[in-house]
Amino acid sequence: MATKKVEMVVAPKPAHFVGDGFRVHNFIPGVSGMDMKRMDPFIMLDYNSKFHFNGTETPRGVGVHPHRGFETVTIAYQGKVQHHDSAGGGGIIDKGDVQWMTAAKGVLHKEYHETEWAKEGGIFQMVQLWVNLPSKDKMSNPKYQSIKNSEMKKVDLGENGFVEIIAGTYQDQQGPATTFSPVHMMNAKLKKGGKAAFDFPANFNTAALVIEGNILVNGEEKVKTDHLTLFKNEGESFTIEATEDAVVLIISGQPLNEPIYPHGPFVMNSREEIIQAFEDYNLGKFGYLAD
Repeated sequence: MATKKVEMVVAPKPAHFVGDGFRVHNFIPGVSGMDMKRMDPFIMLDYNSKFHFNGTETPRGVGVHPHRGFETVTIAYQGKVQHHDSAGGGGIIDKGDVQWMTAAKGVLHKEYHETEWAKEGGIFQMVQLWVNLPSKDKMSNPKYQSIKNSEMKKVDLGENGFVEIIAGTYQDQQGPATTFSPVHMMNAKLKKGGKAAFDFPANFNTAALVIEGNILVNGEEKVKTDHLTLFKNEGESFTIEATEDAVVLIISGQPLNEPIYPHGPFVMNSREEIIQAFEDYNLGKFGYLAD
């Protein structure tokens, strides 16, 4: 198979706060060359690199807000996140866990630091991805997947480390998340000198975010902590090698190749659908959720 070559390595942009609980670097769509169309079906990627929050009696986070037309995926690397939505979904995700919320036709939700964790404070590190929904599924019913780390399929790489699968497949092993279009999402947890090979279709939009450590991509491209590698849409296979103990988030998805019309918390296929989303929200059709 042909090598999937690196298109660019991206340094984290200056951080900004989302609410008062998430200090994030935006990669999608904020980085030039990584807009929603280029990264389809991944329409947003916020990365909360390691940040220390002091203890507080009032948990920090983001208050009640609406979504329609896509899914939010939150991966906790350090700290604990709590979530509630107007469709009845919610819970606590601990270190290593994932919450996968399908907003679809519309939900209100809020997310914040878990109450007991917030009292103590500590290092907080997370990724939030927005995954677009196909037009035929945008008005389906909301749902919520709480994925514990223990439920993720882990592919043992021997002395090299292992790959834990959130969604999609790796070496014929299947991750627990259900998706509406072909999406692969996994963490490679490699020991120093450990190497892992990946294989995705050439047309899938593919990226790797270094959460911990430093890596070498395809034996030549050095990528540091908190940097993202975007791959070209040619070739299928690539390798990552840890030059020190490393954690790398790998994402790869089949483009939906549909019109993308975003406006704030809604991502639809047309301006008319965005107007309808605001009307439905104002009419209370997204349900009720106390702030």
